[in-house]
Amino acid sequence: MKNLHLTIRTWYRDNGRHTLPWRNTEEPYYIYLSEVMLQQTQVKTVLERYYFPFIERFPTLKALGEAELDEVLKAWEGLGYYTRARNLHKTATLVSELPADIDALIRLPGIGKNTAHAIAAFAFRQPVPIMEANVKRILCRLHKLENPTERELWGYAYSLVDRENPFDYNQAMMDIGATVCLPKSAECERCPLESICQGKEAPWRYPVKKKRTVPTREEHVVVHSCNGRLSLHQRSGKFLHGLWGFESIEVPPCAAEYLGEVSHTYTHFKLNCKVYLYHESIPEQENYFNLDEIRELAISKVDEKILLLVKRKEETLW
Repeated sequence: MKNLHLTIRTWYRDNGRHTLPWRNTEEPYYIYLSEVMLQQTQVKTVLERYYFPFIERFPTLKALGEAELDEVLKAWEGLGYYTRARNLHKTATLVSELPADIDALIRLPGIGKNTAHAIAAFAFRQPVPIMEANVKRILCRLHKLENPTERELWGYAYSLVDRENPFDYNQAMMDIGATVCLPKSAECERCPLESICQGKEAPWRYPVKKKRTVPTREEHVVVHSCNGRLSLHQRSGKFLHGLWGFESIEVPPCAAEYLGEVSHTYTHFKLNCKVYLYHESIPEQENYFNLDEIRELAISKVDEKILLLVKRKEETLW
């Protein structure tokens, strides 16, 4: 095993993505932030548009906890999966420093088993493995696992981890999965794990891909307009909680004008919205905003699309 660990460390030294900023810091908050941002989001997107601006605006966990949720959601705007931002903010209101203990980390909002292990390994250099998508794929191919349980995967992960250098080992595993042991075109001849891989003859078989059907949700959205200002409300339900958006309604008002349709695909469903514009002579809703004010609000992607549809129709108002 020592020889294998040495091979992995050597590979990482020569091929690893060493310039990623969260790999060049010992600040637990920055590492935690990167782990949360990288869930369901590509490295390039996080690096180019979100990581540094977020840190500049909220430089410490304490500063994040003292900020209003609206500010945090606005800084997160466009990154999607807003539950991540809400849990990040909630954690920051509970602690000003992250604990090193994995069980204590898991008790914090939104920190699951893998994120807790990543913080422990990268921020506190604890001898534990991580379990993100690339690592799962590698473990399945190493052991010819078609449909393993999480418990099985964690067992294999702990048996393989380099306890002397968990930081480089875990970073190497992620990079091997991201650049060599690819989902559709594994480059086994370049892989430092090739000598122990049981699935290298048919890597595409592991793990078995689960077929998933995405249901479609239909909604009618009414945009209330009064004197050049639009009405938005702050969502309180679980879906898009805390974001501002336009009203979804069962039946549009008779006098509402149909503008068109917008759609947006989320993880578990596709949302189709038929959009209507309703002009009011006197305010009938609670909150109205002009365009400059709307730009300061945190709104979802689908509401951005709705706003664009309205702007095309109502160019004379702005």
